[in-house]
Amino acid sequence: MASASNATHSNRLAAATSPYLLQHRHNPVDWWQWGPDALAEAKRSNRPVLLSVGYAACHWCHVMAHESFEDEATARVMNELFVNIKVDREERPDIDQIYMNALHLLGEQGGWPLTMFLTPAGEPVWGGTYFPKEAKFGRPAFTDILREVSRLFREEPAKIEQNRAALLARLADTARPAGKVTIGLKELDGAARQLGNAFDSVHGGLRGAPKFPQASLFEMLWRAGERSGDERFFELFDLTLTRIAEGGIYDHLGGGFARYSVDERWLVPHFEKMLYDNAQLLALYAAAWTRSKNLLYRARASETVGWLQREMTNEYKAFCSSLDADSEGEEGKFYVWSLAEIRDILGPDADYFAAQYDVTAEGNFEGHNILNRLKHLPRTTEDDAAGDPDEARLAMLRGKLLNEREKRIRPGLDDKILADWNGLMIAALAQSATAFDEPGWLVMARHAFDFVATHMTRNGRLGHSWRAGQLLLPGLASDYACMVKAALALNEATGERAYLDRAVAWQQALNRHYANPANGGYFLTADDAEGLIVRPSATSDDATPNPNAVTAENLVRLAVLTGDDQWRTRADALLEGILAGATQNLFGHVATLNALDFRLCAAEIVCTGPDAESFAREALKLPHLSRIVLRAPSADALPPSHPARDKVGAVNGSAAFVCVGERCSLPVTEPGKIAEAVRGMS
Repeated sequence: MASASNATHSNRLAAATSPYLLQHRHNPVDWWQWGPDALAEAKRSNRPVLLSVGYAACHWCHVMAHESFEDEATARVMNELFVNIKVDREERPDIDQIYMNALHLLGEQGGWPLTMFLTPAGEPVWGGTYFPKEAKFGRPAFTDILREVSRLFREEPAKIEQNRAALLARLADTARPAGKVTIGLKELDGAARQLGNAFDSVHGGLRGAPKFPQASLFEMLWRAGERSGDERFFELFDLTLTRIAEGGIYDHLGGGFARYSVDERWLVPHFEKMLYDNAQLLALYAAAWTRSKNLLYRARASETVGWLQREMTNEYKAFCSSLDADSEGEEGKFYVWSLAEIRDILGPDADYFAAQYDVTAEGNFEGHNILNRLKHLPRTTEDDAAGDPDEARLAMLRGKLLNEREKRIRPGLDDKILADWNGLMIAALAQSATAFDEPGWLVMARHAFDFVATHMTRNGRLGHSWRAGQLLLPGLASDYACMVKAALALNEATGERAYLDRAVAWQQALNRHYANPANGGYFLTADDAEGLIVRPSATSDDATPNPNAVTAENLVRLAVLTGDDQWRTRADALLEGILAGATQNLFGHVATLNALDFRLCAAEIVCTGPDAESFAREALKLPHLSRIVLRAPSADALPPSHPARDKVGAVNGSAAFVCVGERCSLPVTEPGKIAEAVRGMS
């Protein structure tokens, strides 16, 4: 790219007083300040006006300036076709208000940078916010927009307002050029509708049996609901999470979820418990809780963390891999009950408990009983507060049965420590700790992270598997992806810079040893790993999200937290490269689609000033699936090149700056209004 913001060239903005306008004085764009001279020039030359409104602390204003306004080729198109006017919204709030209101009336979302196209008389015709320099994710390139708007002014000036629909149609075509696969918000919405149509409206999850707790699929519904506001997506999402939470796939005595259900009702599990399933579901219940405050979700999260601590944590406080389905040579024997056993242990309370948990003399599984509460759905879980006599009574009875179950011969424990699965659980614990206000869970996450960082790392390189002091090296791309995810989750939860530094170091190692130049993604194995007949590079999801998908989200977070846009550029190349080859199997790449949604829709929240931590605590109450939180109490807390340094001095005192979908809000000066600001930008 020819970047030409150099001190040897100055435009009219050199005479401005606004620091924001002065930032653009060396652009190759022939900028005007707002005033009668600029509009007179538009009338004289019979060119439309391009109005660009921003402010000094607006991140995406700076991104668009760097991509387009500093670029010689883009500037030539702007200068030839338009009279270009630059406005500081803080200096001219009157102009900003007029044209931001016009943008809303045109049916477009507001925010900054504000980019409006006007007649020479200053009448608004069409506009938007940030436009990318090149077509990306279904969004047209900025120069394509410039040429099409100019063409309409030249060729059909009398019909410019009526031609808005035609303009949008033409721009949609340029955003999806022939011969190039493009996946953007339109395609995400279409895929989500298809997925919703495949869901079981009675039992949740995909129709039919067996049923797997496919967290990425469920997350896709949640994201579609957030994106569209369509409650039907949330209804399917909540139905599924509730059925899983009350089904036999959940261990109602000890906590934790089994691998899958062999039936369509979530009743009969394949009884093994995997660390990765429980990590993904824990994170999902935390996100669900932030929206619904459903007490069932809190209970299942708490019980699952209790199981993790009691049964899956080794002496070094890292997490073991799995529990077998079998004990004494019989699948599920450790978990099932007879009515006689229940009566023997619970005595006069047995019949009450049996009615609540579907326990009968005949049984519901090969003559035995799998505890579940499916018969009692739907229930009003909001009324099941901890002090409710029935729930308290049931908790006491479950405790008795759990104590008795501990006397049985236990299923086998696979006690190897896997870096990738631990990374998923560490991230889930950090995210859940903030969602549920459970500081003890954050302590667990820290301990497990420290184990992997200390005992499973050699010379800055991660290993994959540890057991009995033996480490298998080198690690896989999935280990780096999931441990970077864990480090970033801990950084957001605590604000501690060491976690971010570790994430950057591991991401750099992933780039050095695993990069796949063919698609912008990553091979599974390192470039110095044992030679195989082919180097694996699958991009589709398995029982866990594909490491390319995990890394795509990590890269977006890194861009915000470090202030280095190279990470966002790499994320875009990865997403475009992977999704270009995924169109024949989109639902095999759901985690990558979720990462794309995160790239396009996540809220970037920068908390500044001496009270930054109070703002961060409020921001962290938002769902972790759709927000990034950066603390910047002072400029010294950030690297010298971090764009958020400008925000620290932009307001007196403390504030939060919110950007969503490449559009930024005004500073939020009260912590309690952050959620409202995010909703207003969505």
